[in-house]
Amino acid sequence: MRDSPQPGHTIGTAGVIARPPLLFLGALALGLASDHLLPVPFAVLQADLAHWIIGGSLILSGLALMAAGIRDFSRAGTPVPTNQATRVLVTTGLHGWSRNPIYVGMFLAYVGIGVAARSSWILILTLPLALTIRYGVVAREEAYLEQRFRDAYRDYRARVRRWL
Repeated sequence: MRDSPQPGHTIGTAGVIARPPLLFLGALALGLASDHLLPVPFAVLQADLAHWIIGGSLILSGLALMAAGIRDFSRAGTPVPTNQATRVLVTTGLHGWSRNPIYVGMFLAYVGIGVAARSSWILILTLPLALTIRYGVVAREEAYLEQRFRDAYRDYRARVRRWL
């Protein structure tokens, strides 16, 4: 974990297009509504125990990753919400393995819900959601963190992968 930014830089925020949990919830709602309003010609196979086991495992894994990532932020004393200024650069815990473990967890939970609910549209919307998160959230966060923490963030980015 690194401390404060370079002297003379304003704090600000990353200016993401929307709060990430709202993007995930919006995609879920759109997917579920689309399943009813615009059924696709191919459907996820009939529900059986395997869907619940696979979906449930993905959901639980995702929730565990999200909780651990949020714990890293809490221990560092920096807020998780993207509409608040980052106080410190978190580079320990799961953030020493992935720069975005909370988002990885959100994607696992999202796909797990799609599998458990047998929702073709939720699964189809994974790609546009991923592109939205990557370019509308993560790219903006990365630019903000580089401006805020300069060399410390560049060093971190060079040694830790964005996703996995």
